[in-house]
Amino acid sequence: MEKSHNPFRLPNLPESASTQITDRFNLDGYGSRGAFLTTGLKKRGHGSRSWTKIDKNGNSKILKLDKATIMRHCSLPARDLRLLDPVFIYPSTILGREKAIVVSLEQIRCIITADEVILMNSLDGCVVQYQSELCKRLLTNRDQTGADTMRRALELALELICMSLDAQVKQLEMELYPGLDELATSISTLNLERVRRLKGHLLGLTRRVQKVRDEIEHLMDDDGDMAEMYLTEKKQKSEAYTLSDLYLRTDTSGGATEISKSAPVSPVASISGAQNPQRAFNRIFSMSKYGSLTGSSDNGENIEQLEMLLEAYFVVADNSLSKLLSLKEYIDDTEDFINIKLGNVQNHLIQFQLLLTAATFAAAIFACVTAVFGMNFADSVFDHPSMFNWVLVITGGACGFLYFAFLFYLRHRKIIPL
Repeated sequence: MEKSHNPFRLPNLPESASTQITDRFNLDGYGSRGAFLTTGLKKRGHGSRSWTKIDKNGNSKILKLDKATIMRHCSLPARDLRLLDPVFIYPSTILGREKAIVVSLEQIRCIITADEVILMNSLDGCVVQYQSELCKRLLTNRDQTGADTMRRALELALELICMSLDAQVKQLEMELYPGLDELATSISTLNLERVRRLKGHLLGLTRRVQKVRDEIEHLMDDDGDMAEMYLTEKKQKSEAYTLSDLYLRTDTSGGATEISKSAPVSPVASISGAQNPQRAFNRIFSMSKYGSLTGSSDNGENIEQLEMLLEAYFVVADNSLSKLLSLKEYIDDTEDFINIKLGNVQNHLIQFQLLLTAATFAAAIFACVTAVFGMNFADSVFDHPSMFNWVLVITGGACGFLYFAFLFYLRHRKIIPL
């Protein structure tokens, strides 16, 4: 029996390719027909990744998107998406673009647009907490404007990262201060290895906190960057300009049509017809001027609010950085104390070595006399037993006098404090 031929049936593809095509087809508006046909030809670095889309109502959905799709949807260059790639290690960055905000703060890597937040999926606890907390806050505040909604996403990212860094700083303080005190009391290999490990952790944490602090400070110093964060207002202005342009074209074309349909035109009618586009242009110009004035005043208020928000987290990051710098100074002080203590021990060893060298020199003189009298020769001295005692007393006294003379010389030169 022959099989029925279906013209819409896909050719035989591997299981992985068919799965990718199915995932790409279920992108909720993000996929395209060209992407549907070329999914199997996946290039290196352009594969699909798992993302979570959170809209302004707090609803979340897991999608599989590739870089090209995100670049088209958010109007982002490829270099901005490299900041979100977990394969590469980049410092914390916040970039304001025309239609999106690229946020790369420690583990939280997301794209904030005027209507949604596209978050890179991760098993990290900070990312999971960010996703759940953001959905909860957006569900609670559904009646807020879009600007407040998207600003809340950036605020939550800064809040979680600053809290996480501050918690790590406190944990490091709890481990480092007792370790340094124990090292100052007892210098051992175990204590030195422990402090060395904690110092490496301190340096890495200091770089991370410094980068977050500098990024917040950079945003606070530039009003243009803060203005770029208000995506909803930029979207509304763009739509208003589009509508005004459309209205101008419609009004002008309508006036031209009326003039062309009229019969012999009187001078008065021609003048009034020519004034119709001018009146429309003046009306639109006045509306746009009024809108620009009100928009500029609202812009100033929004920038001030965002600056106050950033300043609050700047204070938290600066406080964490101050704690880390204090820890570093304490480590430096402990290292100086240990070096002084080791130097003192080394000085005592040198003094003891000098005393031992002086005693060895005196004993060597006594040994020389002993060696002389140990020679096998005949002399009258050996005929008197009492002479042996005199030789011992005189030689011992001479060696003792030489030893104490050596000590007096060292004390006189202040080499040994006796």
